[in-house]
Amino acid sequence: MDVKTGLFYVFSAVLLFAAFRVITARNPVHAALFLVLAFFQAAMVWMLLKAEFLSITLVLVYVGAVMVLFLFVVMMMDINVDSIRQGFWKHFPLAAVVGVLIALEMAAVLMGGFRGAEEPRSVAIVGQATVEISNSRELGKLLYTQYLYPLEIAAAILLVAMIAAIALTLRQRKDSKYVSPSDQVRVKSKDRMIVVKMATTQVEVVNATPTATTVENKV
Repeated sequence: MDVKTGLFYVFSAVLLFAAFRVITARNPVHAALFLVLAFFQAAMVWMLLKAEFLSITLVLVYVGAVMVLFLFVVMMMDINVDSIRQGFWKHFPLAAVVGVLIALEMAAVLMGGFRGAEEPRSVAIVGQATVEISNSRELGKLLYTQYLYPLEIAAAILLVAMIAAIALTLRQRKDSKYVSPSDQVRVKSKDRMIVVKMATTQVEVVNATPTATTVENKV
């Protein structure tokens, strides 16, 4: 067994353990962290298969964006774990049947689909020689040449969706303070600070009427 095969078994074992802990962890935060670990291990397996673009995309999109959002929501919300686990055994038979069907389908694919398959390689013929090239580089060339317009349309749609989400959630609240940026730009020093002139010294007012204590002392 070579190093690559050993790394595949290590990553696969950690991936299976993390996926199992995602559905068995009692704390939702721990389950989300185990899901992050599972994504990392899947990215490593894709890296061994020389699918660098898919591996980096999995880390950037799912781990860097989606899972951070999940963790933020889970940690900010007060989730009652007992209420979530209610009705577990009621839906367990259907879930077990679906899980067994998925496992059988995956076993059928792994037993017959990849037997004798060669390792995917990206090569280019330069003159009389065959040179191995990078998948990510060739995919980038393809995206920004042949599929440039679909890529720009997708970027515009995502930009419009982001602006629409901000516009829907940005509502005026009575308890929030808002200052217009144009007013801040046009502000002057006299609007910010007021100079008040006061006398440096004041005459102390002495009470001429003797107090009761003073009269008793004189007596």
